[in-house]
Amino acid sequence: MKEGYARLSMVKARVKKKDPAAITNLGEAYCHGILGLQKDLRKAVELFTEAAELGSIEALYCLGLAYYNGFGVQENRVKAYELFTKAAMQGHDVSRYNLGCYEGRKGNCDRAVRHLLISTKMGHKKSLDTIKQMFIGGEATKEHYAKALKGYRDAVEEMKSHDRDEAIRLGY
Repeated sequence: MKEGYARLSMVKARVKKKDPAAITNLGEAYCHGILGLQKDLRKAVELFTEAAELGSIEALYCLGLAYYNGFGVQENRVKAYELFTKAAMQGHDVSRYNLGCYEGRKGNCDRAVRHLLISTKMGHKKSLDTIKQMFIGGEATKEHYAKALKGYRDAVEEMKSHDRDEAIRLGY
C-alpha cells in the first residue's frame, strides 16, 4: 500500500508539470480505482481529455474506450471511433486494431484487413490472430495472412534485445 502512495505522489508531481503521460496515468488510476484512489470514471475522463489535448496518444485511446463503453460519459460510438482514428493515425496499435474490428463488423472486410495489417506490422498479436481467423473464414486472402505473418515476425524481431530478454527472464 505504501508503494502505491509513493507512486501516486510521483505521478501527481508530474501532473502539476503538465506531463501528458502522468496525467494519463492518473486517469487510469481513477478509472481502475488503484494507487489508493477511489474509482471515479468522470474524473478519469477529465484527465484523459486534458492529456489528449497535451498530445497523449494513449489518452486518446482511453477516451475512445470511455465513449465506446459509456464509462464516465454517455456512450457515443461515433465519438469513440473518431478518437480511435486519431490515435491510430499517430501509431497506436490497439486503436488501429479496434478500427479493423469495427470495419469487420460492418462487413467492410477490405478496410478491416488494411487496418489489421498495419497493427500487425506494429507487433500487435491479436491483429495477426484476427487476420488468421478472417483467412480461415474466407474474408482475407492467403496473401493477406502471409503479409500479416511476415509483418508481425519482423516487428517482433525488431523489438528483440538482450536486455529485454534478460528482464523477462528475471520476471520484470
